[in-house]
Order: sequence, then structure tokens, then C-alpha cells
Amino acid sequence: MHTPTLLREPKQRKLLFSAGISWLFDAMDVGMISFIVAALAVEWKLAPHQIGFLAAINSVGMAAGALAAGSLADKLGRKSVLLWTLLIFSAASGLSALAGSFIVLCALRFMAGFGLGGELPVASTLVSESVAPKDRGRAVVLLESFWAIGWIASALIAYFIIPDYGWRTAFVIGALPCLYALILRRTIEDSPRFLAKQRKVKLSFGQRVAAVWSSPHRRSTVMLWVLWFCVVFSYYGMFLWLPSVMMLKGFGLVKSFEYVLIITVAQLPGYFTAAYLIERLGRKFVLAAYLLMTGASAIWFGNATTEGMLIAAGVCLSFFNLGAWGAMYAYTPELYPTAVRSTGVGLAASFGRIGGVIGPYLVGMLISGGTAVTAVFTVFFVAIVIGAFAVLFLGKETKGADPDYMDYGLKPA
Repeated sequence: MHTPTLLREPKQRKLLFSAGISWLFDAMDVGMISFIVAALAVEWKLAPHQIGFLAAINSVGMAAGALAAGSLADKLGRKSVLLWTLLIFSAASGLSALAGSFIVLCALRFMAGFGLGGELPVASTLVSESVAPKDRGRAVVLLESFWAIGWIASALIAYFIIPDYGWRTAFVIGALPCLYALILRRTIEDSPRFLAKQRKVKLSFGQRVAAVWSSPHRRSTVMLWVLWFCVVFSYYGMFLWLPSVMMLKGFGLVKSFEYVLIITVAQLPGYFTAAYLIERLGRKFVLAAYLLMTGASAIWFGNATTEGMLIAAGVCLSFFNLGAWGAMYAYTPELYPTAVRSTGVGLAASFGRIGGVIGPYLVGMLISGGTAVTAVFTVFFVAIVIGAFAVLFLGKETKGADPDYMDYGLKPA
């Protein structure tokens, strides 16, 4: 059996694992919020629109972080920005344990989101640039698979820690990445592509943004912004509300955490199948197919009436949605040349985070207004289908291609 080059090279394996652990901590933080708000709703007597606002403010921070970090990583390097964003989000997460009011918690969740939103696109860019083209897509999807492990960790913390020790303890655990940053500093290096390009091409922020919207990349940029908005809008709208939706369907807090843990485990095979298929069938097909199946699963979940149906639909939703995320993270860096890659990825992720702001808050408003869960999930179905069509009609296949062939028309500042 052929062993992928990626798995035979210790340096690339080390990079993937090191960046993956930071990705795991990101997911653990985001995942814990979905469980913590369910507990907070009981303890602080929060209304649904307040729960939606708390989830949304985290995404506002992620949008700002993705924009800032994406630009800075093209100027200062992937490694240094990755470390700083990791420190920011873990420190803010730990401090959240001390929050004594809803307003203070929201402010700290904005800062945690800023660091988290900045780290994700920079980590995927670093891995994408450090791996051979024939293994690039698989490597980034495998990086994304650490997100599922982080969500599983958050579900375990929620199930075993929050009911007995409270939500503040969960936030304290979220501060662990501060210690990991010290390890990461010694285990990763900037990509050779970035270091070589930095010596040749130095662009201002305005020039990088102009390049992302220049004629060679405009179609891809439009497609990515639509895709990221739709995927982030639906993901955060659905998954941050998952424990609360379970409670709305009649299950208690602990039982809801148990079911969400089962559903979350399905993320791992979703990633692994996408990693397997993406180098065989191409980025466009895998991404569009997984998105369309996510949409179908959303309709099924929204209409589920029995316990078995709810879990089965949730497993499918988790499987296909997170597989699509992996494909999207692999696809996005491949559409831009090295000199503007992190800026392009950061801008797309930042625009997508606007969807992450709207999604959870919209769910809170709709549920507060008496809208049925079925109708809420129909909204997400429509958004996911729009994202899939954007890929099919505006996207181009990047499997095995070298993005730097498009690197023309860029002049030093």
C-alpha cells in the first residue's frame, strides 16, 4: 500500500501535529461555549437573544482577528502571528472564568474570538505552504481533523466537569494553550515559500488587498467570500445552539450534553473521508458534495421527532459539515499566490465570520419570537445550498496546481 509522502517525512509530520494541537485547543474553546451558554442560561437566567448575542460577539472578535492576522502574517511571518494569536485567545479564555457579569463575559469572549479567528487561517496557510502539492489538500484536511478532537474534548469537559464543577472550571481549562505556546515556539518554522517570497516581494496592506481583488483572482475571491459566509453562518448558527436545541426538544441538560458528544464523534470520519477523497476527486467535487449532504442533514435534523432520528440526523450533519470545513480550508489557500496568500485567506475568513455573528444571534431572535426549530434549520439549508452552488459555478479546480503561477502584476512597495 502506498504511504503518502506527508506521512513519511518527520519534519512535515511534526508541523502537522504541532499546528494540529493548537487547532484542537481552538475547537475546544469554541465547543465549550456552546455547552457553557446552556449552563449559563440556567444559572444567570439568560434570554435566548442574550445567548445568541454571547455567541455572536465571539464571532465579531473572530472576524477582526482573521482580518488583522491574515495581513500581519504576510508581513511578519506565519509563525510569530500564530503564536501571538494563540496566547491572546487562551489568556482571554482563562480570564473568562473570573467574569462576574454578562457584559464582562462578552468583552472577554470578543478577545478570545480575536485570537482564535486570527490563528485558524494562519495555521492552515502555514501547513498548506509547507507541504508538497500532491499532499497539500490531504494535509490541511488532516489539520482540520484536530478540530473534531477539540470538540470531542469540549463535549467530555461539558459532560464530566460542568455539571459537578461549574462553567468557570471549563474556562480555566481553556487557558492551557498559554503553556502550549512555549512548546510551539520551538517546534515550528515559517514556510520556505514565505521566506523566499518575503525576500523578493514586499507589498503594503493596500497592495495586497488590491491584488486579492485584481482580475486574476476576483472570481475566486467572490466565490470564497460567498462560500465562507454561508458555511460559517450555518455552522455557528447550528452547532453553537445544538445543546440548547436538544433542550428545546425536551431533553435535560446532562442528556443534551451526552447526545451532542455522540454527534460530535461523527466529525472525525467526516474529516478522514474528505482527506481521502480530496486528492482523488478534487476540491470542487468534495466540497460541493459534502455541502449538499450537510443541507439535506439540516432539513432532517430540524424535522426529527424521535430520539433515534435526532441522533442519526445529528451524526450526518456533523459528518458532512465538518468534512466540508476541511475541504474549504484546504481549497482557500490554493487560490492565491504566496505574497498575498494569508491576506486572501484572512479576508475570506473575516467576511465569513460576519455570518458567524448573524447565525447564532438570528437563532436566538427567531426562537424568542416563537419560530419553530424546523423553520430555523430550513434557513440554514438554503444558506448551505447557496455556498455549494458558488463553488460549482464560480470555483476552479486547484488539485496539484502551484498557486504561484498566478503571481504576476505584483510590484514591491
